[in-house]
Amino acid sequence: MSPVLADVLQVTALIGALALVHRPLGDYMAAVYSSKKHLRVEKWIYRSVGANPEAEMRWPAYLRGVLIFSAVGVLFLYVLQRVQDKLPLSLGFKPISPDQAFNTAASFISNTNWQSYSGEVAMSHVTQTAGLAVQNFVSAAVGMAVAVALVRGFARTRTGDLGNFWSDLVRGTVRILIPLSVIAAIILVACGAIQNFGDIHHISTLTGEKQALSPGAVASQEAIKDLGTNGGGFFNANSAHPFENPNGLSNLLEIFLLLVIPFSFPRTFGKMVGSLKQGYAIVAAMGIVWFAAVIAVTWLEYAHPGTASQLAGGAMEGKEQRLGEGASSLFSVSTTMTSTGSVNSFHDSFGGLSGGVLLLGMMLGEITPGGVGSGLYGMLIMAIIAVFLAGLMVGRTPEYLGKKIGTREIKLAACYILITPALVLIGTAVAIALPDGKEAMTNIGAHGFSEVLYAYTSASNNNGSAFAGFGANTPFFNTALGLCMLLGRFLPMVFVLALAGSLAEQKPVPETAGTLRTEKPLFTGLLVGTLLIVTGLTFFPALALGPLAEGLSS
Repeated sequence: MSPVLADVLQVTALIGALALVHRPLGDYMAAVYSSKKHLRVEKWIYRSVGANPEAEMRWPAYLRGVLIFSAVGVLFLYVLQRVQDKLPLSLGFKPISPDQAFNTAASFISNTNWQSYSGEVAMSHVTQTAGLAVQNFVSAAVGMAVAVALVRGFARTRTGDLGNFWSDLVRGTVRILIPLSVIAAIILVACGAIQNFGDIHHISTLTGEKQALSPGAVASQEAIKDLGTNGGGFFNANSAHPFENPNGLSNLLEIFLLLVIPFSFPRTFGKMVGSLKQGYAIVAAMGIVWFAAVIAVTWLEYAHPGTASQLAGGAMEGKEQRLGEGASSLFSVSTTMTSTGSVNSFHDSFGGLSGGVLLLGMMLGEITPGGVGSGLYGMLIMAIIAVFLAGLMVGRTPEYLGKKIGTREIKLAACYILITPALVLIGTAVAIALPDGKEAMTNIGAHGFSEVLYAYTSASNNNGSAFAGFGANTPFFNTALGLCMLLGRFLPMVFVLALAGSLAEQKPVPETAGTLRTEKPLFTGLLVGTLLIVTGLTFFPALALGPLAEGLSS
């Protein structure tokens, strides 16, 4: 079988699997967040934290819940890293330095999972499981809860209530993420991923050198790292490591896990607002951009532009021989467009233009399909912008799902879409201007600039992947990128929840002949065009200095 045919079959199988679970999983998640009943284990959790799951919250109270819970998580994970040498199963590892501990805590709480450390030689079993893996679950559940709150804002009328954060958090974790992760972990173990709490093994290689092999609860962490669009791997090599990603089947499963919840959430949205066609329009926009990026990156990597790649016969440096260019391209597009950051190849090894496509995927706001929860609420914000632009064209007040998009709503949406570009562009400019930024660049010219731009884009958009040539483990970058992760995660949530509260308070607007049909293919096209234009106008100068300049000069 030719590599191209194998890649076509792989993409076809992936799309088929996603289409197969789209309806049942989307409907199930809608039922979870709409249910009036609480499981026994959920009631125990509510009692233990002193929460009343029946109490409805307006958006300020909902936001306080998000921020308080996340702040406690940052503090707990920071302390756990600083005292890991005094805890059981420490494996002899030292405490993490203060700046790196802050960076890692901010990273995992914000669902970014940027790693400036090598997990197999730095993090103990307790830190990996009780700290990092737990945050993989709850940080994903926080994003899902905020998305559901925005959906309720569209679905409810004449009330400011958006549900209960603690109930949404617990249900998302207990009823969705944990069951799916258990199933995925069992399959990964069957594929060959490891799962244990053993000691470090010292072996002799064929060349006579000594090598240390770190064991751990890898399969369980791998499952939630992908399912929750987290991305933090047990090993430094992430999903390129055979203990995390043993073969082609596990590789395809991990890509499926990256995409399954983000692509199913629009169905949940459609179910909860009472119009499945609205969900289809959103998922179609997500799918169009994702599929176009898969084609673009795969073609560019097979074309292997550049003298060095042509002489070598292919752009395989930094990619797994057992997976190939097609599987690496599919994985890289899926991970950069889902705010995951999990990698099965070094993105630094991709060509200038294909690396630019990966950067663009994050710059879109990672909404195609985006992270669990964050992808949906990001796309709904863009839908509001698209409706507003359409209203300007025809000279009428814009409406979306029976809600007027007035001055307040547009201001909130505009603030949302300006946050991450400001963090990315200002952060990159400051880093390039300072000696710390120049010293961290292992390459000069356009590619070196792309490394810095990629780092701030990844951190501010809560992705977590990196151009491997960038040396970010310094006090300056651990602190700066950690702040970008927190601001890029929680500032947008402020505007999302404020927007949800504003929408929920409105009374429904009756549909007229002049109402824009937002469930039609025309609106899907308008939505895709809007997000590409907004992103292009914002980031094109930076892309021109980095990946475009590199790609056109190779």
